[in-house]
Amino acid sequence: MGKPVVIEEYTPDWVLQFQEEQRLLNGILGYKAIAIEHIGSTSVEGLGAKPILDIMVGVYHLKEVDEFIEPLEMVGYKYVFHKEFPNRRFFRKGQWRAGTHHLHFYKYESEEWSNNILFRNFLRTYPDQLKQYHQLKKELAEKYHFDRVAYTIAKEPFIQNVIKKAKEERDK
Repeated sequence: MGKPVVIEEYTPDWVLQFQEEQRLLNGILGYKAIAIEHIGSTSVEGLGAKPILDIMVGVYHLKEVDEFIEPLEMVGYKYVFHKEFPNRRFFRKGQWRAGTHHLHFYKYESEEWSNNILFRNFLRTYPDQLKQYHQLKKELAEKYHFDRVAYTIAKEPFIQNVIKKAKEERDK
């Protein structure tokens, strides 16, 4: 069994941790990383989160990520293949189901890239949506305390709804 799902209160340390990882990743990825973004709940000030840092790297071609598997492993990132996400390359730092960092590679400005940015920025802009999401996360963490997969799946309708609202606002 993995670690229980625990939502911690927001801490500015998450931003500092991201900045450290960003420097480390820039040193490894160089110019092939078009952009490195802090995403997920730890990137939204005031939002409680599982203390897992989500980092998104934009590249021109996902094939380029293959050359970074070994260098990233040397700094603690393990490549995890997910056939259900063909448009993403994923690395985890820390133990399975108890990672401390999740590293997501997407084609820069792809739909997946944009959706992550839209979701983060919408929560940063609308405190009422942030509060609703925080409350939902706490309730789901209680309900699915030892089931991270079910917890993640249960959040999905809220996330998709926020992305839809963000796209409507962007396209006005």
